[in-house]
Amino acid sequence: MLRSSWRAGPASGSGGPVLVSVTEFTSSTFLRLPGIARAAFELRREWPRLDGAVGMWLWAAPLSRRVGSVSLWANEEAMHGFVRLPAHVAVMREHGRSAAVRATRWWTDGHDQADIWRDAQRWLISTPSQP
Repeated sequence: MLRSSWRAGPASGSGGPVLVSVTEFTSSTFLRLPGIARAAFELRREWPRLDGAVGMWLWAAPLSRRVGSVSLWANEEAMHGFVRLPAHVAVMREHGRSAAVRATRWWTDGHDQADIWRDAQRWLISTPSQP
């Protein structure tokens, strides 16, 4: 599994619990995978301007046609604000029908990136979605 570098958000220095959100898109074809990945990197550019964004990684497992993100949020309102962003809505409209999508989230008191990534990867490996 490939992983981008950590991208800190404006709430990266905040203490307290964080909401971890893990998303996975399994493309129906290899041909659509680059477009989905490109859209994810475009959304990642917005990260420094998102209130309540703590940090994030993008990840990809190209041979299994899977891409996604692991993002940390200061609160649920911040995460829902991102989901409602016009750019995110447009990406989901364009690519959502051509991919199986699954997601999970949980709260954690620790900000240890290695622990969060390990837990996210464990979930991603558990039962990948099927397009």
